[in-house]
Amino acid sequence: MESLKTTTKDRYQQYVMGTYAPQMLLVKGEGAWVWDDAGKKYLDFGMGISVCNLGHCHPAVTEAIRRQSGILVHTSNLFMNEMQPLLAEKLVKCGFDGVAFFANSGAEANEGLIKFARKWGNPQGKNEIITMEDSFHGRTLATLAATGRAKYREGFQPDMPGFKQVKFNDIEALRNAITPQTAAVLLEPVQGEGGIIPATEGYLTQVRALCDEKNILLMFDEVQCGVGRTGTFFAFQNYNVVPDALSLAKAIGNGFPLGVMMVRKPYAGVLTVGAHASTFGGTPLACAAGCAVIDALQDGVLENCREQSRYLMEKLQTLAKRFPCVKAVRGKGLLIGVVLDGPASGLLPILNELGMIALTAGETVLRLLPPLIVNREECDLALEIIEQGLTKWSASNGG
Repeated sequence: MESLKTTTKDRYQQYVMGTYAPQMLLVKGEGAWVWDDAGKKYLDFGMGISVCNLGHCHPAVTEAIRRQSGILVHTSNLFMNEMQPLLAEKLVKCGFDGVAFFANSGAEANEGLIKFARKWGNPQGKNEIITMEDSFHGRTLATLAATGRAKYREGFQPDMPGFKQVKFNDIEALRNAITPQTAAVLLEPVQGEGGIIPATEGYLTQVRALCDEKNILLMFDEVQCGVGRTGTFFAFQNYNVVPDALSLAKAIGNGFPLGVMMVRKPYAGVLTVGAHASTFGGTPLACAAGCAVIDALQDGVLENCREQSRYLMEKLQTLAKRFPCVKAVRGKGLLIGVVLDGPASGLLPILNELGMIALTAGETVLRLLPPLIVNREECDLALEIIEQGLTKWSASNGG
């Protein structure tokens, strides 16, 4: 196995652009677990950055991809295929009365939202979009300009015009930023990359009312917090507020690339024939995976997400009382952040050594994204590993 590891590393160095710095070679996944090339087993509380919400290699999704790949893989959107409208219908029945456009990633889905907002607003002389500080919407030039974390834009200036950021969870900041040129507000109901920051009680209700008052579109980026991650299929369902448009990606294909932009029925005619397109968006293969994901989520998975969320949050809060280095525990569903008093990146290799994978968010937040199928035994193991990890991390930081 050592020769395989060496060969893979050599190939990475020679042939793969160095935009990442991976240290671990993963070769197998099943449920909440992954294995590296040395055969070591890890409890995965990263899930490919909230992609494998049903766990690795979910049997129903695997079978749907296998079956569809032997029937029809790609047609282009110049032709209809049977799976695309079926997936659109399933999405609507999950709780958003609208129409869908299919893409391949979260950035593409958010690009679609930006184009939709400008296409709707420009005839009225409105094309500015307000986003939130600490938000993250993607790595393309437009979604970078929308992103409220300047570090991601460094080196790629000039920023695409037409965006401004305001403080999240501050309705007066948003009200003061609106001008006659404002076409839309774009936000994450639970900020992910920015530090696992949920919308506060009542904030989204106020934003919805303000957008209605000013004739502004309200758009939600649910790329990370959607598809069951917060305990409901759409994150907005936790807040009893319906946006005019939203984006999904990551978990909707459980690892198969798939992105979705949805708009409410009154706006279905804004993007007309030729106004937006995607060669690979909504292929029969991708949509078969998406259909299998939605069907699997109906089988008690959302209930399990809420149950395990309550358990993990309670236990993590208890753990926080024992460790001065833990400043807060926050999140919604199984999108959980443990706020530390120093860079969380230093904790990750310690957790890896102990047999667990997790992520960071912002600079000081340990991000936990277990699969929605995680069981109590796996949660207890994660808590045990986190406790050991915090002990080692705080000791190494003089705590």
